Amino acid sequence: MSTVKRHKIHLSENEMPTRWYNILHDLPTPPPPYLHPGTGQPVGPDDLSALFPMDLIAQEMATDQYVDIPPEVLDVYRLWRPSPLYRAHRLEAALGTPAHIYYKYEGVSPAGSHKPNTSVPQAFYNAKAGIKKLTTETGAGQWGTSLAFACAQFGLECEVWQVKASYDGKPYRRLMIETLGGTVHPSPSDLTAAGRAILAEHPDSPGSLGIAISEAVEVAAQDPTINYALGSVLNHVLMHQTIIGEEALKQFAKIDVTPDLVIGCTGGGSNFAGLAFPFLREKLAGRMSPVLRGVEPASCPSLTQGTYAYDFGDTAGMTPLMKMHTLGHDFIPDPIHAGGLRYHGMSPLISHIYESGLIEAVARKQKECFDSGVLFARSEGIIPAPEATHAIAEVVSEARACIESGEEKVIVMVLSGHGHLDLPAYGAYLDGTMTDHSYEESEIRDAVAEALTRLPAIPGQ
Repeated sequence: MSTVKRHKIHLSENEMPTRWYNILHDLPTPPPPYLHPGTGQPVGPDDLSALFPMDLIAQEMATDQYVDIPPEVLDVYRLWRPSPLYRAHRLEAALGTPAHIYYKYEGVSPAGSHKPNTSVPQAFYNAKAGIKKLTTETGAGQWGTSLAFACAQFGLECEVWQVKASYDGKPYRRLMIETLGGTVHPSPSDLTAAGRAILAEHPDSPGSLGIAISEAVEVAAQDPTINYALGSVLNHVLMHQTIIGEEALKQFAKIDVTPDLVIGCTGGGSNFAGLAFPFLREKLAGRMSPVLRGVEPASCPSLTQGTYAYDFGDTAGMTPLMKMHTLGHDFIPDPIHAGGLRYHGMSPLISHIYESGLIEAVARKQKECFDSGVLFARSEGIIPAPEATHAIAEVVSEARACIESGEEKVIVMVLSGHGHLDLPAYGAYLDGTMTDHSYEESEIRDAVAEALTRLPAIPGQ
């Protein structure tokens, strides 16, 4: 019998970081500003005040290197943080690789994913501002679950529009949101003008995150007691997630190990940024030199095939214009099982950093990802969320390359959540009914070009 054990690198509760890291402070050049769709001018705090409390708006625009985490947020974080960093000895053995594989496991949170790292502070700051309800979108349901949990901690109502493909395909995530106190609607819905417009044209629409965002934003903008909360993409969301990388740096320091490669899955970009940004800070300061790589689905390849341009963050065009890698704001991705990665755009901050050559990106197909997810489950004993299997697939590919080269490369990934409520997806993989989908470059190029013709005039684009 094998005596290989999973090696856990501990942090005590007292070692948990008490500040979020803001990468904007250290970038060689700042990212392009958000633009008001009516004026074409950079948005200011007042332009965002209908959706967000001033504390979060200040964080969105801040350039300070660090932001203190409020004691009330730290108190909730302590329910599951610090999260474990594991050495994947059994996966290494199964692959026969000389690579050293580590994973920062975020599935230990109450919601089962990394998302409470930002839902908790967002709920706190909104409650502090006197807001009574938060609206949001969700794909696979991990963000909706996380926001419902966070709202319950601070006495807020929570209303969620879930992408219809996931609403129908992941009923237990919906039930989890409802158990935590949230209300869930399939999107597109007949509850909003944005939803009704989509249904009038496409009655059987599977939905998209862009459509669900439009519905949630529409409701929030009409009532001063309601605000909107976003689970990825925006600067303050990515900053909240940096507690992942800050903890990981402390854990690696305990064992005197420096990673060569940092990997995370990318949809809107928050969990990849959460792990990678603190490592990027160290790289920019010359203290280490890891490669930082995001992994996205081939069926929604915003970084690897999208256009870097100003676009709306939602389908109906209610958000500010953001310069990002986009597939076009009305792009409807194939309804893959990794619902959390089905977003038409990439975080403007990650897009800017990618354009600056500071990070890499690859795309992988669904069946390859689940193949690696099953290997991971059978070796490490954790069934990963479909989103996380994208990072695992890239880790497995790199680890196999190390067999050929003999290189003892140190690889770390963020395992963004567990797949306990995603077992039907694994069933489709195991019974052979899972399919792959990807796009030709010309398909993406033509779709984006057509979508961008419907934008307001933007200077320089």
